[in-house]
Amino acid sequence: MNKDRILVVEDDFDISNMLRIYFSGHGYQVEVAARGSTALDACRTRMPDLIILDIMLPDMDGYAICRELRTTTRTSHIPIIFLTQKDERSDKIAGLELGADDYITKPFDIEELKLRVNNAIRTHRRMNHTDPKTGLPSAKLIEDQLRELMRKKGWHLLLISIEHLDPFNDVYGFVAGDEVLRFTAMLLNEVVDEMGTANDFIGHASSDTFVIITFTKNVASMDKRIKVGFAEGISPHYNFVDSEQGGIQLEDNRIAPIMHLTIGVVSDHTQPFADIREIIEVAAELRRLDKG
Repeated sequence: MNKDRILVVEDDFDISNMLRIYFSGHGYQVEVAARGSTALDACRTRMPDLIILDIMLPDMDGYAICRELRTTTRTSHIPIIFLTQKDERSDKIAGLELGADDYITKPFDIEELKLRVNNAIRTHRRMNHTDPKTGLPSAKLIEDQLRELMRKKGWHLLLISIEHLDPFNDVYGFVAGDEVLRFTAMLLNEVVDEMGTANDFIGHASSDTFVIITFTKNVASMDKRIKVGFAEGISPHYNFVDSEQGGIQLEDNRIAPIMHLTIGVVSDHTQPFADIREIIEVAAELRRLDKG
């Protein structure tokens, strides 16, 4: 069963509860928000793979929520399906112009909505928009953000790698490894929420590598906070024996250490960059020199 996360933003309890029960029964993780402000907070703390968004809400309309999500770097990629009683052509056009991916009117066919949800998530994955394990922006969106950096000032890029993930996957399996990736993604979101800016970006670049683009001036503290948070949270992913001995004992009796993070940080303050490839190459070299 899939573990895609859906955020249902709907103040009608009967509808939101029906959607929660239905999509949970089909293997989705479903979170419900009855207010727009709650939905925006939910997107920052646990990024959904798709949002089903009602237009008429008690505190703000769906158009305002969509506009906020689309103009915030970290949430601009999330697929949005508008769910509303309005059936006017102008309302549909307004929603699509704001960047909604689809539009369905009440009363709706739940099977049709499920197909639209599946199609929207699959399309974003196929276009390399998001990583299926973490829900974070992946290849294409990371490249787009890197190109944007060439025109901006005051940025830092953190290239973050999980060291010793491969032996962990070999022993504990890829399901456990995926949980480590999701834990890492949640940690990065928490730290950026706490110490970053509204224009910061988090991406999942490859199997064990993440990217943060931040405009905070406190990047050294962010670097430290990420490493400390990972070190404090990774132990429960190991069994008692491996935790006590400091890693996984391999067949040749060597110990593959407990996973930790290495981070390479580059900035437009330190040197000029000719292209995005150079940014990543310099960050990768600094990451290799980092002792964690």
